[in-house]
Amino acid sequence: MKTEIKNSFSFIKNRKIFYIITVSFILIGLIAGGVRGFNYGIDFTGGTLLQINMHKHVDEKDLRESLKKEGIKASITYAGKNNTSAVIKTTTAMNNAKRASVIATLNKDFGVTKKDVQTFEHFGPSVGKMLKHNAVKAIIIADICMLIYIIIRFEWRFGISAIICILHDVLFLIAFYGLFHLQVNNPFIAALLTVIGYSINDTIVVFDRIRENLSLNLKWGLSDLIDTSVKKVLARSLMTSLTTILIIIPVVALGGVTIREFTVPLLVGIAAGTASSIFIASPVYYDLSKRNEKRGRKYVGAKAKK
Repeated sequence: MKTEIKNSFSFIKNRKIFYIITVSFILIGLIAGGVRGFNYGIDFTGGTLLQINMHKHVDEKDLRESLKKEGIKASITYAGKNNTSAVIKTTTAMNNAKRASVIATLNKDFGVTKKDVQTFEHFGPSVGKMLKHNAVKAIIIADICMLIYIIIRFEWRFGISAIICILHDVLFLIAFYGLFHLQVNNPFIAALLTVIGYSINDTIVVFDRIRENLSLNLKWGLSDLIDTSVKKVLARSLMTSLTTILIIIPVVALGGVTIREFTVPLLVGIAAGTASSIFIASPVYYDLSKRNEKRGRKYVGAKAKK
């Protein structure tokens, strides 16, 4: 391997540009969500659950059109053998009179009657608070476990960089939903946790290459070493993410609303996670290493010596 290398593009020298772009987007999104309010779904706000035996599988789009006549926007899932039962969740307050009106409309469109109502219940926002609490707890536990693993496998600077990278992905996705006022619900939380796992995988691949080059005691500056390491795995990271994204896009385009509640945040999160593993993780590691140098530990090849 050559002991000198010239990089046409430096991820390290341009790191402040990456920081400014991503921090600006996150702040804009969070402010938009804070001012306008995040669009929490029924899982977080509470509402009405109505389960009806349709006697056959009814297309989600047709059922939504029928409910729209009653001014109801709902989350629809299916249950029972052959998905013949429709589970309708809506934030719309639905008393007995409103339920009777909805059943009358469904009777006209699909032939169901009030005898076909299997479940009709209200649930409050306390359930949503519990879900939000559990979601935050799950993210914290996942971050702690990954931090411990990376510190053991690599070193503390890699661990802190990875956690900052994960925090970036979480905030980026939340900011995206705040900016475009998309609905936050249980599938969003599931997608968020999936994105964390996907992002850390890409980040570890980059860090592993940096560690490998550090162990070779190459006579490069840390900036050149990191740039070279990132470029060595760049094609692999991009191709892995691209193949995943190309699979998700048709699902987003052709899948129903319920499926998109999971695939849209997954798509955005994978894109953000791929970008952060390339443009954020390694520059953060570089900044932490330089701060360590200022405290009396000097970078020399693979090791930092006093």
